[in-house]
Amino acid sequence: MTSSPSTFRQRVLAREPLIGTFLKTPTGHATEIVADAGFDFVVIDQEHAAFDRGTTDIAMMAARAAGVPALVRVPGPDAILSVLDSGGAGVLVPHVSSADYARKAAALCRYRGGKRGFATSTPAGRYTAVPMWRHIAESDASIVMVAQIEDPEALDEIDAIAAVEGVDSLFIGRGDLTAAFGDETPDPPAVRRAVERITTAARAAGKSISVYAANGKEAAWLKELGASTFVVSSDQGFLRAGALAGLADVKARITTPA
Repeated sequence: MTSSPSTFRQRVLAREPLIGTFLKTPTGHATEIVADAGFDFVVIDQEHAAFDRGTTDIAMMAARAAGVPALVRVPGPDAILSVLDSGGAGVLVPHVSSADYARKAAALCRYRGGKRGFATSTPAGRYTAVPMWRHIAESDASIVMVAQIEDPEALDEIDAIAAVEGVDSLFIGRGDLTAAFGDETPDPPAVRRAVERITTAARAAGKSISVYAANGKEAAWLKELGASTFVVSSDQGFLRAGALAGLADVKARITTPA
């Protein structure tokens, strides 16, 4: 069985190598399949996929049953409370472009010294089975807050963002940075410089670095820059890759040249 959410945060903070994947399909089945494959964590994608509160709860239940920590990429700060109440191991907050925004998002993840609304009548509180102060202590110790850096203006405040207390990791959003810089070449220099700038700031602040890696070669490059938490593809990406490979294999063997 994989790590519990609290152990997961400890591993993130310790910058152990961790590999996860995005979940794009609003069902518990994909969570079970990915967990069984041996991934260290999953990221339920509320920002770019069709997850709502109900389907997120279902995916969370599957993750808890499989013993795999589930982060949620929220569409914005307003969704943080519901995600944590559902038992999420933490949040991936997109478009963190200022230290002030980072502080506000981080505060929503913590009870003590923060702004998280209290309840134990939730999956996170085991439907009131967990005593109040135990729930507060355990939640504050276990929740992972990842700030996604994907806007050029964030680079102007990257040192301050990285230094914000409560931000555990910086996730480099290379896709949005690439779109924002508008350079259509395969390896845009501005994006590469941005990646190096973000990783330098994270290392200086003692924060972990989270990244999306399209393949092993990219992962190796990003590891050299200090990345330790890697997100690889998604349930839909794996489905498409498997479908294409299976189709091509059979088609090649049964198709007779004219």
